[in-house]
Amino acid sequence: MKILDAAEVEFGLKGYNGASLQHIAERAGLPKPNIIYYFQSKANLYKQVLNQTLTGWNDVFDRATLDDDPALVLDSFIRVKLRQSFEQGKGSRLFAMEVIGGALHIGDYLKEELRPWFASRAALLQGWMDAGKMRQCDPSSVIFMIWATTQHYADFEAQVLALSGIDTLHTEDLQRIGDTVSGIILSGCGLTPSNSDQ
Repeated sequence: MKILDAAEVEFGLKGYNGASLQHIAERAGLPKPNIIYYFQSKANLYKQVLNQTLTGWNDVFDRATLDDDPALVLDSFIRVKLRQSFEQGKGSRLFAMEVIGGALHIGDYLKEELRPWFASRAALLQGWMDAGKMRQCDPSSVIFMIWATTQHYADFEAQVLALSGIDTLHTEDLQRIGDTVSGIILSGCGLTPSNSDQ
């Protein structure tokens, strides 16, 4: 949607306080009343932009069950999150800025919606561990590690590009990084990465 895309750019450049509905409307090529009609307020629009990012991030892991192979699920989760960091970095950076700033606008979401989801996914990991499908470790730390590692390539894109001596990350970088990150995390969980023969 044009409004959400324009808002993501505007909030990303100026933060919540610096962004205005008028500038978002101009960026979207729409009258400001259209923005107000659909979202009522800047706060609602901001939350919708962040929610769009969060929904996409965890979709793969959200559908996993105890019957699934943890190596396949976690490998897929890592690679999808990396691809999103490469292709949708603005949303990740916006979310990072919000959390670093104290999560003033999404604190309720984190506690009321994301916390139960997180607890269910940690319980799934623990279930796999109890079933002998993966090594015993702290399930919360596994999720945090996946989030932190994959989002690094979006949140610190300028540093990654500068230190790598390149202007942009390409498909072959995504494959190489995915193989490395997935291999290290899965091996640490006592799992065999699917690309172990490469």
